[in-house]
Amino acid sequence: MRNNPVSKVVFVGKFVIARQLAGKLMVLNDGEGLARLVDVVANEATGKITTLLAEPNPDSATARRMKKEDGLLSIPYSAVLAVSDYIILDKKAIGA
Repeated sequence: MRNNPVSKVVFVGKFVIARQLAGKLMVLNDGEGLARLVDVVANEATGKITTLLAEPNPDSATARRMKKEDGLLSIPYSAVLAVSDYIILDKKAIGA
């Protein structure tokens, strides 16, 4: 079987994107500051991000109500509306 350099480039690109996301603030679509991104979980077969793991903002009422695992919020990637300086999340999609 031949090595496929294109698949390596895609993987590296996704790794770079994940590194660029680390530490970004996560804000709900109503403006509430929810958390700071700590890590991402990806499907090994597809390489697609499935879940965002985030350190909750102690001042966020929504974050205080959400279930935490090892002190982190687990947020489905499907809740992401936009990514720029902040990660914007759909409040309804995270069950808040």
